[in-house]
Amino acid sequence: MTTERDWQAARRRFVEDTEGAGGGASRNGGSRTLVAELGPLGDQFLALARDLFSVPPEAGVLGVLERIVERAHDLAPGASMVSVTLREANGSFHTPVETDALATRADHIQYETGEGPCVEAVADSSSGSTHSRDLARDPRYPRFGPRVAQLGMTAVVATGMFPESDLPRLGALNYYFSSAEHLDDVDEDMMLLLAAHGAVALQAAQRVEAERLRTAQLTDALQSRDVIGQAKGILMQRRGVDADEAFDILRRASQDLNVKIRDIATTIASRRAEL
Repeated sequence: MTTERDWQAARRRFVEDTEGAGGGASRNGGSRTLVAELGPLGDQFLALARDLFSVPPEAGVLGVLERIVERAHDLAPGASMVSVTLREANGSFHTPVETDALATRADHIQYETGEGPCVEAVADSSSGSTHSRDLARDPRYPRFGPRVAQLGMTAVVATGMFPESDLPRLGALNYYFSSAEHLDDVDEDMMLLLAAHGAVALQAAQRVEAERLRTAQLTDALQSRDVIGQAKGILMQRRGVDADEAFDILRRASQDLNVKIRDIATTIASRRAEL
């Protein structure tokens, strides 16, 4: 069984090697710290990576986020609710996944007031992890804190995704507690570790979805070009016009009927015998 001393020793080795390498890589390009040398911390690295990257590709970004929230709640069973905040390209925030709808309400108070651990953890200048043990009286959050306390939440921890990545951060994991005593049982190192792995898995899922969208758009464009080409050919034959004139007929019909050119072209191509 892994003892607390084992954990602390593994953490010290990890931090010392990471700081010494300026991010965890040795001069020869290899990892300075082998997973085996990290002991229980290394086991956690492997377990988290294996779990997050085992989400089926078809589950997409939402599937990865749901898995991240599940693991976050496993990591902090004393938390009343857990949520994920994502930052949009325009700097706004939204909560796509949570364990309780109340978490979305609490998150939105952070977004609305511009205060709270979540907002701080996502900020480019932050250390990546922020917490409050007494939301009702925390002087840092005079607008956010009391309002969330009225929802029954006493404390909150937020970890940025991804604390050691290139800026800007993708978002944050938010852990809400009904009692500050439950904070004594959480491991913020592991929270940061989950946030880091979660961000990598999320970025990978986003790239896969973006590629699927591009492929779908390309397929749709090619299909549209084909059917429009068929319709133009039919009009050229039936009306005795050239290609430009045939397309102009389609364009005018699209405007007059307020119907997409592709849809008109599909109708012409499918009913050519009736024309």
